[in-house]
Amino acid sequence: MLIEESFKDVPTKAAGEGTMRIATITACPIQSMRLTNISQASSYSTQAYLNTHTPVFPPSLFSVRFTKVMIHVGLLPVPRTAQLTSTTLTGPVQRFARQIAGHGYIVAAPSSYHEFTGPQPLAYDGPGTDEGNRYKVQKKVSAYDEDAELAVSTLLSLATCNGRVGATGMCLGGHLAYRCALDKRVSAAVCYFATDLHGHSLGEGMKDNSLERAADIKGELVMIFGKKDNHVPPEGRDLIRKTLHDKGVTFSFYEVAWAQHAFIRDELSKGRYDPFVAKICFEMLLELFERTLKVDLGHNAGGEQEVEDIC
Repeated sequence: MLIEESFKDVPTKAAGEGTMRIATITACPIQSMRLTNISQASSYSTQAYLNTHTPVFPPSLFSVRFTKVMIHVGLLPVPRTAQLTSTTLTGPVQRFARQIAGHGYIVAAPSSYHEFTGPQPLAYDGPGTDEGNRYKVQKKVSAYDEDAELAVSTLLSLATCNGRVGATGMCLGGHLAYRCALDKRVSAAVCYFATDLHGHSLGEGMKDNSLERAADIKGELVMIFGKKDNHVPPEGRDLIRKTLHDKGVTFSFYEVAWAQHAFIRDELSKGRYDPFVAKICFEMLLELFERTLKVDLGHNAGGEQEVEDIC
């Protein structure tokens, strides 16, 4: 499959009239195009994106339907340039999105801080981190939720959508993926080292209701943390796990023995990247998304499963 990237600007209202850019990354199955070579296939599909900003395939592919994944990416906005000639996705986010798209998903990455800054990403350095942390607590929780609602609606509006949507994210993005799962249209979410969840400190006023609303989650969660993560300490992880249990959420919970915060971010500025563990966690994501988004097993029957007490 070839990877194609585009964007869509959508109007926002929760924090005043504005615009949010949603980057989209998708895989185009070139073997079904019946074109003469890869260069021709790439040229055709790129032109389709330039003209429409939505996936457009040759007639032989009109029956192709993809599942959708929304990525929340922590402190970093993730737009595209209008010319589509060079990316303004940060490297780690772009590679993560492309990996997911390559498995047959259309990926949407909404820009988290469109109320405060332009389409360029914040830098992976001290000033960039400080700027992102400042925006994080200035933005209204209702505005974060509106971003998620608009991104999900955008994905579901695509002719190629099969009607099932998942979410994932890292750091702040892990928390936002969790809040995205509060939307009953979201079937699954993978939350990497979700920050501020245990402390109820997301957004303006630093008093969110994310854990209190856990019972609103109807899809399945995978929660992933490093045991050496000092952003989400042991007591915070225990609170998250207990709350999900008490609220009846369907979830898996993984704590990696030696991993620190942001251990899947594949750049070395903070010395935390663990490629082997990151690969294992990505397989967890694929397992959940394949089972809940791609395979049509019908609706969950609900109720408690009776487990037979045998060895």
